[in-house]
Parts: sequence; structure tokens; C-alpha cells
Amino acid sequence: MFKKVFIDSDVVISSLISSSGAANLLLSSITNLKLYISNVSQKELIEVADRLGLDQTELKNLLKRSFKKVYLKQQLKEIKVKYSEYIVDQDDAHIIAGAKKAKANYLISYNTKHFKIDKIKEDFNIMVMAPANFLQYLRSIDLNKRLS
Repeated sequence: MFKKVFIDSDVVISSLISSSGAANLLLSSITNLKLYISNVSQKELIEVADRLGLDQTELKNLLKRSFKKVYLKQQLKEIKVKYSEYIVDQDDAHIIAGAKKAKANYLISYNTKHFKIDKIKEDFNIMVMAPANFLQYLRSIDLNKRLS
């Protein structure tokens, strides 16, 4: 069974910067995941990659190859108001909106402190984790299945 995973922009950027980190491993090696971003995240990714001088073609290929995209139709201003109780950083409201729209089981971000993790889990049943923690979690599930 596939796990639905919404990926924050910082994880995608990190995977482009380092081929040996947890983000790259997560985005390139785990096959039983459905990875999601939103149209808002995609725009943000293009802007950040440009600002950092990263290869836009590599980014576009990664997005096309690895991700499904959900479309947020609301204006950012509306999204920030609607999801304000789930975030510490206003600029991350679209991440929660995207994860909810994708019906994700997990939200992966290096900025977990920007999110009210317990409230997100309680209201949307979405677990928020950093990439390395998520990889460790997946390994523990796999190990438990093999031991059963």
C-alpha cells in the first residue's frame, strides 16, 4: 500500500543540493510512496532554485518524475487565515493546505518547528516529520512487518 507524503519545498531543495542526504534518499529511493507538492510549492521551488543558482532543468525533471501536484485554488491570503492555527510561520500555511488537499498521511519538512504538529495530527491525521525521522520510521515499520 502506498503512503501519501506531502513534501515541503526545503526538502526538495536539499535533495538538489546534496546527493547523499536524507532528502535525496527519500525522494529517489523509496518506492512505496506517493509524493505530493502543490502548485504554490512548485512556484516557490522555482523561485528558490533560481535564487540559489540551482539547475532549473534538474528541478523540473525531479518534479515531473517524482511528484504528483495538487492545485490550491484559494488566494494565499485566504490560505494563511484558514490554516493559521496550524502554523507558527505564516508563510507555511500553503504547506498544510497542500497536505490536506493531497489527503497526505505524512508531511515531511526540515522546518518541523514551524508547524503545530499535535494539532495537525489531531485535526487532519497527518504526521509531521523531518526526512531522517521519516526514513527511520519507515525502516521500523518494515522491520516490524518482517518480524511478524
